[in-house]
Amino acid sequence: MDLETVLLYVLGIVIVLVGLAISIGLHELGHLWPAKRFGVYVSRYMIGFGPTIWSRRVGETEYGIKALPLGGYIAMSGMYPPRHEGEPMRDSTTSFFDAAVQEAPPSEDPKRSFYLLPIWKRIVIMFGGPLMNLLIAVVCYAIVLCGFGIPQTTNLVSSVSTCIVPVGEDRSECAPGDEVAPAVAAGIEPGDRILAIDGVTTTDWVDVAEAIRVHPGEPIELLVERAGERLALTAIPLLSQNYALGPDGEVVIGADDRPQIVDVGVLGIRPGYENVRQSPLAVLPAVGDNIAAVVGAIATLPVRVWELGASVFGGEERDPNGLVGVVGIGRLAGEITSYEAASVADRASSIVGILGSLNVALFLFNLIPLIPLDGGHIFGALWEGLRRWFSRIRNKPDPGPIDIQRLAPLTMVVTFLLIGLGAFVILADIVKPISLL
Repeated sequence: MDLETVLLYVLGIVIVLVGLAISIGLHELGHLWPAKRFGVYVSRYMIGFGPTIWSRRVGETEYGIKALPLGGYIAMSGMYPPRHEGEPMRDSTTSFFDAAVQEAPPSEDPKRSFYLLPIWKRIVIMFGGPLMNLLIAVVCYAIVLCGFGIPQTTNLVSSVSTCIVPVGEDRSECAPGDEVAPAVAAGIEPGDRILAIDGVTTTDWVDVAEAIRVHPGEPIELLVERAGERLALTAIPLLSQNYALGPDGEVVIGADDRPQIVDVGVLGIRPGYENVRQSPLAVLPAVGDNIAAVVGAIATLPVRVWELGASVFGGEERDPNGLVGVVGIGRLAGEITSYEAASVADRASSIVGILGSLNVALFLFNLIPLIPLDGGHIFGALWEGLRRWFSRIRNKPDPGPIDIQRLAPLTMVVTFLLIGLGAFVILADIVKPISLL
C-alpha cells in the first residue's frame, strides 16, 4: 500500500469522525436553542468529554470542546425534581454518560428549572436533539440522491459481445457454433448511447431491452450517440431463447419449478450504470427505508448477535448487512476514500451516505425510553402528563412532577448490556472486519 493510499484511507476515517462530531454538536444545539427560548438556565454546551481544550463564555453559557470526542452535552438547571419537598433541585446534563460530566450546579434560580416547564415544552427540548439528527440524515440523503445521484442502468451500452451464448450455459467465452452477435454486425460499440429505436425515444435500459426483445429477426433502426456525434445504425436482433420475465423483472417459474424459456430477440449488448439524480420526492422515502431497516435490525438483535458470534468464532462469512461498530465504519470509510477505481464523486457520495445512516442510528438510539437518553425524558414527561390528566378527571389533587431518575437501575442494566455489545462488535470489526473490496 503506497503512501497516497494510506493518506486517503486516513482521510476517510477523519472525515467520518469530524462528521460525527458535527452531528453530535448539532444534536446538542437542537436541545440548546429551545431550552434558551423557554428560559431554562443552560450553563454549558460542550462537545466531547474529559479535559477542556477550548471554551468561551457567551452570556450565561460556556461553550467548549473537550479532549475525547465521544459525545456532547448541555448542562440544564433542574432536569430532575427534588426527591423530597424542601430539598434542592437536581441539575443534570443531556449526556448518556451523565455521571462522567457532572460539574458545579448550573443555577441557583429554581424558577428557571427544566422540570418546572410545561410538559409540551420539555418534550420539545428533549426531542430537539434527535430531530436535528433526523434533519441531518434528510440533508445527507438529499445530497446523495439529488446531488450525486444513484447508480442505475440507462440507455448506455457498456459492452458488446462477440457471440450469443445459449441460455443456461455458464461461460463467458465463445465456442464454435455460437451465433455472431448482431450488435457487432450493426457496428454498435461500447460507450454508445442508444437515443431511439425505430423513432421511439429511449431513456433507460428497459426501453432498449424491450424494443430488442419483441423484434427477433426484424431489422430495427437505432439512433446512437458516440463521442458527441449522432449515428443511424441498422440491427437485426437474433432469434434466441431467454428466461421469461415478470412485470417486476423477476424470472418466471413454471409448473415444473423450472424457469420458463421464451423466444426473444437479442443483440449481444449489456447496459451501463450511471449516476442518475433522483427527484426530491425520493428523499423522505429513502430515509424512511433506512429507519425501517434500523428498527428491523433492533427487533432481530439477538439473531444478529448470534450470527456475528458465529462469524467471529465459528469461521462463517460475516454478513455485510449485519452489525457494525465505529471501528468498522471507520474502516469502511477508509476503504471508500482510498479506492482508486471509484471516482471522486462516487467516494464523496458514499461518505455522505454513511454520515446519513449514522444520523438515522443516532436519531433512533436517542429515542430509547430510558434515562438519561432523550427518549427517557420524553417518556417521563408523557407519563407525568397522563398521571395529571387522570387526577384531573377523578378530581384528585395534582400529583406533581415524577422522578424519572427512579428508573436509573434499569438504565444501568441496559447500559452495561449496550457497552458489552459495543465491545463485542468492535472486537468483530478488528478480527473479522467487513470489507467492500
